[in-house]
Amino acid sequence: MPRMHLTLQQLRLFEAVARHRHFTRAAEELHLTQPAVSIQLRRLEENVGAKLFEHIGKRFFLTPAGHEMHAACNDILERLRTLEQALDSLDDTLKGPLRLSVVTSTKYFIPHILGSFIADHQAVVPRLIVTNRERVIERLAENQDDFVIMGQAPDDLAVEARPFYENLLVVAAHPHHPLAAVPAIPPAQIASERWLVREAGSGTRSAFDRYLIEHEVAISPYMELGSTEAIKQAVMAGLGVSVLPLSSMQLELSNGCLAVLDVHGFPLCRRWNAVWLKGKTLPRVAQAFVEFLLEGAKHAAPHAGHPPAASA
Repeated sequence: MPRMHLTLQQLRLFEAVARHRHFTRAAEELHLTQPAVSIQLRRLEENVGAKLFEHIGKRFFLTPAGHEMHAACNDILERLRTLEQALDSLDDTLKGPLRLSVVTSTKYFIPHILGSFIADHQAVVPRLIVTNRERVIERLAENQDDFVIMGQAPDDLAVEARPFYENLLVVAAHPHHPLAAVPAIPPAQIASERWLVREAGSGTRSAFDRYLIEHEVAISPYMELGSTEAIKQAVMAGLGVSVLPLSSMQLELSNGCLAVLDVHGFPLCRRWNAVWLKGKTLPRVAQAFVEFLLEGAKHAAPHAGHPPAASA
């Protein structure tokens, strides 16, 4: 059999495509274009001398040779990761990649925490993906990152979860809303408002749904929006009220663009968690960042304490 001339880049590309079963997702993960991925994989098949994928309709699958290549890729890449960690442990300098996926709501404070960490460890190279909860769970299940940051950890995966930062959810409204100066608003009264809600499955929506069940009230959502930013803009436009993370509202509160309503049972207190698969050994850099989160990250992030008094 002729000697194969394979490159690490080809192995990484093949592993990503085989894992995702999707060229576009693999290209996005590796920051390449889809045509570039396709060209590299064709060259890999030429070097191997065998077809690695087969197309059936609009889907594609691994061939028997592809399955063998996938197993070999996993072995090689895992050995390289182990080598990288072993070499890093011999050096007092904390360095290397830090691979994180985080849910979108964390974008208001994670950059501040990460910036403080990098300021102390400038040889660390962060690779941060900000996406929705569903995608973060997919990446967690596929072990694509060192760890992920999210609210409630998934119930259907065996994971380790380390809570590190308080996440207060409050009821946000336009500053001139009739209830903005009303104290101790009962749940039944607020239920009749026009509610702007996140999509089903988001952490904020799930926490609010539990609140409604616990207080035996029901709402009829006026609008369902797919991001915190979209909801903030809608609330500021006077379209309704919503539940938002307090950490996402600091600028708007200081500028008088939003108000926090004094609703009974709020704020809802949740925790952000660093989450990884049970049994996984975190790389040295990731372990150091988890310790940073647990020990002092809250001091580097924007203040997320109790909400300010209701605005007039």
